[in-house]
Amino acid sequence: VYLDHNATTPLAPEAAQAVRDAMCQAWGNPSSSHPAGRKAKELIGSARESLARMVGGRPEDIVFTSGGTEANNMVIHTARRHFHESQARLGDSWGTPHIVTSSVEHDSIRLPLEQLVKESLAETTFVPVSPRSGRAEVDDVFAAIRPTTCLVSIMLANNETGVIMPVTELSQRVHALNQRRAAEGLPRILVHTDAAQMIGKGRVDVQELGVDYLTIVGHKFYGPRIGALYVRGPGTTTPLHPMLFGGGQERSFRPGGSLMEPVWVFLPQAAELVSKNWEAYEAHMRDVRDYLEARLEASFGKQRIHLNSHFTGSKRLCNTSNFSILGPGLQGRRVLSHCKMLLASVGAACHSEKGDRPSSILLSCGIPYDVAQNALRLSVGRDTTRADVDLVVQDLVQAVAQLDQDQAL
Repeated sequence: VYLDHNATTPLAPEAAQAVRDAMCQAWGNPSSSHPAGRKAKELIGSARESLARMVGGRPEDIVFTSGGTEANNMVIHTARRHFHESQARLGDSWGTPHIVTSSVEHDSIRLPLEQLVKESLAETTFVPVSPRSGRAEVDDVFAAIRPTTCLVSIMLANNETGVIMPVTELSQRVHALNQRRAAEGLPRILVHTDAAQMIGKGRVDVQELGVDYLTIVGHKFYGPRIGALYVRGPGTTTPLHPMLFGGGQERSFRPGGSLMEPVWVFLPQAAELVSKNWEAYEAHMRDVRDYLEARLEASFGKQRIHLNSHFTGSKRLCNTSNFSILGPGLQGRRVLSHCKMLLASVGAACHSEKGDRPSSILLSCGIPYDVAQNALRLSVGRDTTRADVDLVVQDLVQAVAQLDQDQAL
């Protein structure tokens, strides 16, 4: 039983069917002017429209990328360059660009920023999340802003706890601050959110969020392993600088012909499914997730289950349950290795090589070390049923019984 949908999702059958059709009908190079090329170009335009509709933006605001990592790196690269270009244009000397983010971001935000700090190319503040709410609180983010701040990047929903961040309020306050900063001759603060985990599980509307940039990851919503970046008026209203130079694809913001085929073959179908059905998906996944947590407490006893993703006053993703089964010798990896049916993770899939060290994200949220060490992250999907949950809980019960028996020897 696959309960690791926050790591990746299977390709939607509708998207898979589109492969055969597109390979026969639109195999041309979209940069070519002949009919085969024009057909491919039309399909890319259709894919752009589908993604824009999914997030409430305009087609011209969508730039396709190889994935979320590239999109996030492009935002960071752009913010730094825009800071320096603005500084040169105004003849001012603001110093080193400063970026604000949270302590629970994906590695594709954290690691580039750490590298820039190491090379003395930027300064970064990693704002701790509140142990009460699991969120990066707006007041704490604002307390970190400096005169040299050029970017605030806060994820829309956390991949391990599922906690939804206050991005709309943050954007509103940054926009108001930018008006005052402009009068003072200070650099504009750009606002970015990584929406990889939220799309397909809840409402995502860039007009409501008010962000300048939003990261889209296809394989998190039953699409292909590519991504896109929403940019509010790329190159005009909002700066966007390429990291690659080449054939001129994607208006030269992101050249590379090999990227285009998965865009127009898979992505529009996956995006249309989200646009039409996200409310039904959300309701179904929340029902199954809540049933899972109730069954866990009924099977193990409330005193033995610690729900790591329950924070007072915070909303969380409809599909995500992060919990620990308390007791010695029940580290998350050991429990999973004794399961016969459950396919899941102890946290982010990209951290899977870190052994029994507990998740830094859970520790950042104030979860005690010995509890975090036992954590399991189960993330249900569109097709997960209550019957699947019953099988998973039975599997966990037998795995824990075996480990308890081993511990007693």
